[in-house]
Amino acid sequence: MAAALFSAVVVGCRREEQAVTKVASTATAAEHKAQEASAQRDKQRAQLERIALPTKSRYVDVHEPGVWANPFISFDAKMVNVRVTLADANPSAIGVGGLLRPAAARRREVQIRPQDLVDALIALPDSAWPYGRVVAIEESPLADKSQRPAIRRQIEAAIQQLNELGVVVDEWPTR
Repeated sequence: MAAALFSAVVVGCRREEQAVTKVASTATAAEHKAQEASAQRDKQRAQLERIALPTKSRYVDVHEPGVWANPFISFDAKMVNVRVTLADANPSAIGVGGLLRPAAARRREVQIRPQDLVDALIALPDSAWPYGRVVAIEESPLADKSQRPAIRRQIEAAIQQLNELGVVVDEWPTR
């Protein structure tokens, strides 16, 4: 009987030791994952620092999405539309915005997954940021009304992520 009790205690201790070891390894893995995420965020922040700080006086009076010159981000239920106006390659002031050099010809729009937003913004050339490190964000006007809570959560997450990276977010329409 004593031998059976002793073996039960040993088995119980061994299971407890295994549980403690598993918790410790899970905690270590979580710590490594957090460190990797922090290193990735620092790397992204450093890449975005090449863009000048925003100059609010340049964009405070812009109230039309078509006139916004920095990246304009529109959230839908599953995709994010990023509209960018590239800089005019011709440095001459002659004919700017005219028939031969329309601004609309330099406008590009791409659809990306929400998790790729930061990488897409980092990939943009410096000339796509004439106001500095600021983006406009809106909920897609074509979005299904039943999807609005999910879209709002995506927008809030994007705003938080961009703010952590030093990007100012100008939310449209202004609430």
